[in-house]
Amino acid sequence: MNKPDLVAIMMDYRALEALAAVISCHGFEKAAQKLNISQSAVSQRIKQLEARLGAPLILRHTPPKATELGVRLITHLETVQHLETDLDLPLERDKRVHARIAINADSLATWFSEALGRSTDELDVDLVIEDQDTGIERMRRGEVLACLCSDGTPVNGARVDRLGIMRYRAYANPEFLLRFKLLENFSDLYRAPCLIFNQHDRLQHRFLSQLEQPEPANPIICPSSEGFVQLAASGCGFGMIPQIQAALAVEVGSLIDIAPNHYVDVPLYWHSWRSSGAAMKRLRTSVIKTAHRWLLQDQ
Repeated sequence: MNKPDLVAIMMDYRALEALAAVISCHGFEKAAQKLNISQSAVSQRIKQLEARLGAPLILRHTPPKATELGVRLITHLETVQHLETDLDLPLERDKRVHARIAINADSLATWFSEALGRSTDELDVDLVIEDQDTGIERMRRGEVLACLCSDGTPVNGARVDRLGIMRYRAYANPEFLLRFKLLENFSDLYRAPCLIFNQHDRLQHRFLSQLEQPEPANPIICPSSEGFVQLAASGCGFGMIPQIQAALAVEVGSLIDIAPNHYVDVPLYWHSWRSSGAAMKRLRTSVIKTAHRWLLQDQ
């Protein structure tokens, strides 16, 4: 496809709006109602766009799902809508804009809700949970308007702000440590049940490496930040938990720090497109300000 055709496709905003409506409304019928056009018109606009691109934009599931290219086009539309809102045109004053943001689960479970605050007054926010080591890929593919992750490498066309450090410590329930004879000597800690968030989570591996021990021999996958803490506090296994998240459980005695002299520090960065509009810029300011209150800062 040559460049003039690509420009023409990107300017076909009626088709892009139809695409976004099908995904946000979870179907063609509701998308048609939202856009005040017929269901066949919605389908036709998307089919024409797919034909011009030579690639599918929607997987016809129930509900429909956008392909990777479809997500990129929807994100492009959302960026344009943010810029149009900044013009403060009378016809657009009451129009809310959508913001898809990739964020790691531990930040969402601890401090990010405070940062998001009143941004929901002007943004329809869609939070996509991604591991802190992999979330940046969503930004590189143009699938999100912002990303909170551990990768500080700038993305072309975006700005990056270092927020601070999330410190992880190895916590377990005292009864769990007694059961596995780990209170006095944890040289065989790697043999005990170990909580891991998902297949991308390497925090426990990094911690055990500090102790010169092999990788976890008995992993327990728990893809929930809050559930992770509950499992550890209930004696199901040990795991790496943010220090700020474990504070209450430590205070009441349901969790103890296995190795106080060992921890894993994870730097966090906020990536956002430079052309994302005033609402996203206000969110960026709030994220930086809140992170500086909660996260450890570089000396």
